[in-house]
Amino acid sequence: MADISVIKKETEEKMKMTIEFLDETFARIRAGRANTHILDGVRVEYYGSLVPLSNVATITTPDAKTILIQPWEKTMLKVIEKALINSNVGITPENNGEAIRLNIPPLTEERRKTLVKQTKQEAEDAKISIRNARRDAIEEIKKEVKNGLAEDIGKDAEEEIQKLHDKYIKKIDEMFAAKEKEILTI
Repeated sequence: MADISVIKKETEEKMKMTIEFLDETFARIRAGRANTHILDGVRVEYYGSLVPLSNVATITTPDAKTILIQPWEKTMLKVIEKALINSNVGITPENNGEAIRLNIPPLTEERRKTLVKQTKQEAEDAKISIRNARRDAIEEIKKEVKNGLAEDIGKDAEEEIQKLHDKYIKKIDEMFAAKEKEILTI
């Protein structure tokens, strides 16, 4: 017979992982302001293997509309520039021989609406994941009740799982609202 506290702990862990994943996903959505996380997926060729851009260069945001990439080795400038052009970042790099600048263009109204829709879909997917974790936990608790666990303990555990669900759904709503505001702010 599985322990109820183990079921609760595993469920909360799944929900936390969903929130972390959503946070990373939101960080990659460009909101019209310079954010180094939009380069997280860019890989560059470095001595025969593909490595994250952050492993070969310093990435900073000197102002709200610019990302500055300073390679640790000058020979990497062309390689980094090529990787940026081939990536799905969608911003043309400017190479001045010392560093690479990415000027973040202002978002059009249509693009902002598209990004809000994308963000809403990501939030909805996270909510589905939270609901699935709740459903799995409640099914596990019901199995335990059938296997001899006291019904009142089962009901209390289900209520606690529901409270966890509500807490994380609220957190997703707050994250979405903040990201939506960031995207819509000009």
